[in-house]
Amino acid sequence: MDARLQQRVQRYGWDRAAVTYEQSWQKQLEPAQSLLLRMAALKPGERVLDLACGTGLVTFRAAEMVAAGGAVTGTDISDGMIEQCQEAARQRGMVNASFQRMAAEQLDFPEGAFDAVLCALGMMYVTDFAGSIREMFRVTRPGGRAVSAVWGRRDRCGWAEIFPIVERRVSSDVCPMFFQLGTGDVQKMLFEQAGFADVHSERIVTELAYQTGEEACIAAFAGGPVAMAYSRFDEPTRESAYAEYLESIAPYRRGSGYAVPGEFVVTAGHRR
Repeated sequence: MDARLQQRVQRYGWDRAAVTYEQSWQKQLEPAQSLLLRMAALKPGERVLDLACGTGLVTFRAAEMVAAGGAVTGTDISDGMIEQCQEAARQRGMVNASFQRMAAEQLDFPEGAFDAVLCALGMMYVTDFAGSIREMFRVTRPGGRAVSAVWGRRDRCGWAEIFPIVERRVSSDVCPMFFQLGTGDVQKMLFEQAGFADVHSERIVTELAYQTGEEACIAAFAGGPVAMAYSRFDEPTRESAYAEYLESIAPYRRGSGYAVPGEFVVTAGHRR
């Protein structure tokens, strides 16, 4: 798919997902987000960039860590996500967190602008993995660091059938290389190629808990990367897709709920 078209698909898809994203994914993504923040080791007074910030789940935690003397900028390709973040910041009275709509592939910041650059579960969606990580390097100051969390191997993510299930109904071409960065040491290698030093990765296994099948389906279809394609489903298509997805995660059923396996890879590096 043409890069500009893919960006539009991502932008409008995440606009649709913005309403349900946090409700569907906050608990499920917390282990990866906490590991990312631990590896980032943010300090009071630092300037931080949070790429593909979504609804600000990491941005606001980072803003608390850098305190009033620091500042965190969240960027996302989705207007809907940015609007939610801006409203949340107003409600929290958090003045050291700001938000801008911006693609990760081309950051509108000067070289070395940030002490730390974060990307929590967003790098899988960009059109150019290597180019986006080079941009992370460019805007990291010498002596600063960058950390990126991605989903792990496809065969360790029990929800992965969502992509072919959607593609069989509506051609979306969304995230064709979604699991590439979580396979082997691909993300670590791209960090090194971008110029980062002391690069290391940690791989963690977790479970995505859902209390009901309906909750699991809403998260997978309406709250994630296939939201735009899902919006084109009529009622019979929606019902058949739900049934097929629930069949795919049936091995992980626990009573009336589900505990779906997942894996994350978190990579950190320093700019010398």
